[in-house]
Amino acid sequence: MTTLGPEDLAVLMGGTTPHAVLDVRERAAYERGHIYWTTSLPRRLLETRLPGLVTAKTTAIVLVDEDGSVADLAGPTLAAMGYSSVRALEGGLAAWRAAGRPTVQGLNVPSKVFGERALHEWKTPQVSCPDLAQRIASGEDMVIVDSRTPEEYHRGCVPGSVSMPGGELVLRIGELVKRPDQTIIVHCGGRTRSYIGAESLRRMGLPNPIIALENGTMGWLLAGLELERGAERWAPAPTSRGRAVNLYVFDVRTTEEYAAGHVAGAGWAPGGQAVQAIDDYLAVRGAQIVFVCDDGSRAALSTAWYKRLGFPRIAYLEGGLPAWQAAGGALESGHPTPAPWGLEAARREVAAVTPGDLGGAIVISVDPSDVYLKAHVPGAAWICRSRLEGKIGAVAPERSQALVVTCADGVQSAFAAATLARLGYAKARVLAGGVRAWQAAGRPIETGPTRLADETDDVVLKPYERGRAAMEAYLRWEEALDHEGRSPHTLLPGASATR
Repeated sequence: MTTLGPEDLAVLMGGTTPHAVLDVRERAAYERGHIYWTTSLPRRLLETRLPGLVTAKTTAIVLVDEDGSVADLAGPTLAAMGYSSVRALEGGLAAWRAAGRPTVQGLNVPSKVFGERALHEWKTPQVSCPDLAQRIASGEDMVIVDSRTPEEYHRGCVPGSVSMPGGELVLRIGELVKRPDQTIIVHCGGRTRSYIGAESLRRMGLPNPIIALENGTMGWLLAGLELERGAERWAPAPTSRGRAVNLYVFDVRTTEEYAAGHVAGAGWAPGGQAVQAIDDYLAVRGAQIVFVCDDGSRAALSTAWYKRLGFPRIAYLEGGLPAWQAAGGALESGHPTPAPWGLEAARREVAAVTPGDLGGAIVISVDPSDVYLKAHVPGAAWICRSRLEGKIGAVAPERSQALVVTCADGVQSAFAAATLARLGYAKARVLAGGVRAWQAAGRPIETGPTRLADETDDVVLKPYERGRAAMEAYLRWEEALDHEGRSPHTLLPGASATR
């Protein structure tokens, strides 16, 4: 695999050639510091996520990690998958920093930068959490909507709010608002989705006062206020009054609407999340993007925001899904899950064992670390699959030893077992059906960090899951983001603010 230096990478990223820069480290390492506008794609997820993130196999791809070691391991996988223009950043991020190039902290930073820009440029009206609490207590007549995903809303929302994910606001807000003078409050977990949601409604030309809740549910908790847990006030259904290139087709409707029928091959990216987490949904800068919904309203909203973000090749499907059907376009239903690339080949490389007595074999788990903590085969050692080649020697120093590789469902473990077989572990096998099959067979499990053989940097906790100090640090960092994703405040303990 060839390499390119920091200067050449900067030129590529600043140009118009379609390209994807993939950071193949684990998510927590990416959060601590990465190159702005790169996509987090841990090596262990290449077979699963890369076909959807980079659809044209001639796209210029650059792999990035800390020092080049993980990129070197990832390169052969991309080549086997048919990607023909793959290079690595020479010397990794260490060389990038040594060349005086900046990195940024956090996740989904481009979306957060855009949210802060929207706030300051368009002067989005805000209300503080204590002020809103007083207005709720006084019985003021208003509509409060939560623009996050239904799952986030259910875990904890501002009391009395209704779940209305950002992409649904323009379609459904008319079902809740009863009068033109009724105030609409939009909130999320922090800042970005509140501001984008409020601005989406303001652009509808509604006469209602439209206000974003400053700092969202994190601000609510930091103000000493209690969230409502387990709420189930869902957005009402809309009625007549509410209504070889890299190509991404995104359906921005609700999960139920998408499952009922969508354009064949379209991915599901609910409108609010498509703006909140851009780099999770697409990796190729300069790609063609098409948004789809039923009548065009939600797709048009996402298109408008992406244009403001600087995506030049962006459109929505005119006439929506009905027009597609009328033209003879194919539909799919459900939430299709394509088989990971190379899975059947990996399964052919290694033998499988059924749940039962493993005969003293060393058991390796390659689940995400949080899944391992919840349930694993007794005695299993945990290793992040991205670093398996470098860590296995400490767990199984002799390549003649019998190994059984596990994960929740037997998918990632099949890839890992095949890797071990190629390393010379001739007795590497995979647990058929994974830990789920093990439990279904009535076999015992262990929980907790019983045998961690690697750093658990594959899982990133939300700020509100880390405690008060983390929430305060996050909000300080986000509020001060500049147009290149940098902040004078540090996001994470032990990391410098600007790098």
